[in-house]
Amino acid sequence: MDIRPILCRQERVGVGIADGYSRIKRGKRNGVFAAQAGPGIENAFPGVAQAFSENVPLLVIAGGMPLGRQYVRPVFRAANVFQPVTKWSALAHSVQELPDLLRRAYHAMRSGKAGPVLIEVPDEVFTAEYQGPLDYAPVSLQRAAPDPAAVKKAAEMLLAAKQPLLWAGQGVHYAEASEQLAALAELLPAPVVATNPGKSAIADSHPLALGAATRSRSKMFADFMSRADLILAIGSSLTVTNFGPAVPPSKTIIHSSNDPSDINKEYRADHALVGDAALVIDALITELSHRKSGSGDNTLAALKADIAAGKKAWLDEWSKHLSSDEIPINQYRVIRDLMRTLDRDNVIITHDSGSPREQLLPFWETTVPGSYMGWGKSTQLGYGLGITMGAKLAAPKKLCVNVMGDAAIGMTGMDIETAARNRIAILTVVFNNGVMAAERDVLKLSTKKYGALTVSGNYAKVAEGLNVASTRVEKPAAIVPAIKDAVAVTETGAPFLLEFVVKEGYDFSRYSSTTAASSLSVGPGN
Repeated sequence: MDIRPILCRQERVGVGIADGYSRIKRGKRNGVFAAQAGPGIENAFPGVAQAFSENVPLLVIAGGMPLGRQYVRPVFRAANVFQPVTKWSALAHSVQELPDLLRRAYHAMRSGKAGPVLIEVPDEVFTAEYQGPLDYAPVSLQRAAPDPAAVKKAAEMLLAAKQPLLWAGQGVHYAEASEQLAALAELLPAPVVATNPGKSAIADSHPLALGAATRSRSKMFADFMSRADLILAIGSSLTVTNFGPAVPPSKTIIHSSNDPSDINKEYRADHALVGDAALVIDALITELSHRKSGSGDNTLAALKADIAAGKKAWLDEWSKHLSSDEIPINQYRVIRDLMRTLDRDNVIITHDSGSPREQLLPFWETTVPGSYMGWGKSTQLGYGLGITMGAKLAAPKKLCVNVMGDAAIGMTGMDIETAARNRIAILTVVFNNGVMAAERDVLKLSTKKYGALTVSGNYAKVAEGLNVASTRVEKPAAIVPAIKDAVAVTETGAPFLLEFVVKEGYDFSRYSSTTAASSLSVGPGN
């Protein structure tokens, strides 16, 4: 059938590859991960749990023990065990069931709020021959439009607000609604903030974009969040998480999600719009266009100028880090040089867990929508490597970049060999600071007594041993030449690993949305 198999070193990385593929294809085509019964599917659990926390639509095909042994302890029954971390799961009892099971799986995966699904296939079902004609039609994507009366009320509330703010979640990506979101922002006008997975819902370079938030964020993000009297959250579950923005107290909230169970789950919604993000935004633009009088050009221009001034002041505050010549290298200098050297219009980038997430997400300015893969409701070290490979398979002409720490590469780094063996030309950037910096404040005694947080290694040498070209960079002047060399190698179809020997790094761009006060934080990043 000409389906190319990608064999990974570790199952959770394989799930990550399927995850990244689905993300970049926006769920219109889905990554599929298959694992053998027992140890294979057992090892896949953390990857599926991560995908479930991020609402990523992928299919897991799990091998299963024979039907006659399904209830014999200690047989691992994947369909049951994975129920808490899948949107839908089932055990196949016969080969004749498979078309129906796949139809149900794809409908669940592609309708409403997305998520991973699993079919467990026992040995005798895998080896059986299907009888009769195979009549299977691909399942179409189902979208829901908002209640017209709810749209009218939302428009009234938006026009009555003095300082409305748009909050963009990952649903904007899956709805492919970036252009509509930017149009809505300019029509109101209103600034746009994004969740961690919603980053690049519109380009960060857009004059109304305030960027995204994990624990860290831009200062103007915090400023405008503090000022807002009404927040319209689109394509977001508004789930409370340590690695994303929170809605400050006393804000009026219009909550739009394609899943009714999201509404009033965490925050009290003053109004709700249930539906696909693109259909919701289109309906709001139509209604607002009928109601608005005058062009509003002066208001829009003033808002853009206000945001630009705030952005300049924030970057000026951080310029000592972004242009630092210190040794060991400052991580923000690497991020700045990556932005200046790479063609960001052609880049898909992601962070890993811990400090790299806190450092990259606020400062990486996307120039096109959908070019950043943010994640963080679960924060497994090493997850970024797999989703970067999946992104490259989905978008082979893009430069796909993963920025990870030394602890993260210790978790999944052997799978860079998967990239080499399969000619998946990703760029892996490793911040090697020799320590689990994110835990520095919580393991003080064990660190003092036993050096518990110290990790070490030369990851450029590890990469060479795994057939991946690499460079180890120790001085700021060598950053840009190394980046250019790395990109040149990826353009030949081979992966590359760039290792930067960096400082421990405890400066994070953290500002309170309540007071918008500066907080150059020294503390855990994970």
